[in-house]
Amino acid sequence: MRDLLATYYGIQANERTVWNGVEGLKHNNLFYFTISAEQREIIHMEQAALAYYLYENNYTQTAIPVPNRKGEWYTEYQNENHMVFQLEDNPVDSSVVHGVSLAQFHQIGSRYQYEPQTISSYGQWKQLWIDKLTAFEKQIEVDSAEYPNEYHRLLVDALPYIIGVSENAIQYMQESEYESRFHEVDQGTIAFRRYHGEIESTIWTTDLVYDHPVRDLAEYIRFKLLKHEDPMNGIKDFLDEYKQVRTLSIFSWRLLYARLLYPIHLFDIIERGFTKQQYEQRYDELDEMLENQSIYEERLGNLFDHLGIDSKELQIPMLHWL
Repeated sequence: MRDLLATYYGIQANERTVWNGVEGLKHNNLFYFTISAEQREIIHMEQAALAYYLYENNYTQTAIPVPNRKGEWYTEYQNENHMVFQLEDNPVDSSVVHGVSLAQFHQIGSRYQYEPQTISSYGQWKQLWIDKLTAFEKQIEVDSAEYPNEYHRLLVDALPYIIGVSENAIQYMQESEYESRFHEVDQGTIAFRRYHGEIESTIWTTDLVYDHPVRDLAEYIRFKLLKHEDPMNGIKDFLDEYKQVRTLSIFSWRLLYARLLYPIHLFDIIERGFTKQQYEQRYDELDEMLENQSIYEERLGNLFDHLGIDSKELQIPMLHWL
């Protein structure tokens, strides 16, 4: 990486560093990181546009891509295309509470004028979930035949449950598409692929997507619901903070519930099995997640009551099997 930066970018960065678990190099007050950019040019360019928009709107904790000496975003080095990202060594403002901070982020992101094409999931959840379920079913069938190991036996045994839960979420999402109680907070915004609190640390360009703001709320709540300690009071505080800046429509609440129903946390483990394999590690991850699924479902079933939301009065349907 040092040679790549010196030769193609004119950057003499010699100090090795690790930032949020990512290895890089430091020069003066700037950190540099590289990623392989093979066959993902359009995605990276759309994410780069979002990153520069955020950086220009004072999110200086964003790792932004930098061009090489020729003004190009991609550099061929050792037979691979690379992108280089630059990050300022600035502390994040910790005086703003988390929920408020994310709501302000969504406010600014909603003013981004161009909806991306390849990294946008806005208005597409139902079809994307159907496509994911179909594709995963087919791939699991192929992989379990090719690699008949303990991980795939566990996965095949769990598959009917995963399919059933997914179909329930898809059906709920389909019904929610007819919900007419929505308003301006339901427009698309800049969001994260899987939001776990990144707004309070580093914003990596490669994590950015364009979607409904509820995506980030749901993924953060999912992250908390899967924790061993009781997360309910913390979730309520987080949403109360968020609503100080942005209210949630009935449509938003239904999207939140639908997304939490869809077992994205299980699909993420399965996807890692497709790409990284490491089947013993995948087995441990999946086995633990399936063991905890009943706790997740119980917490989700109680979530709206704990938040003080009267689903009957607001005519928000709930699934009774939770």
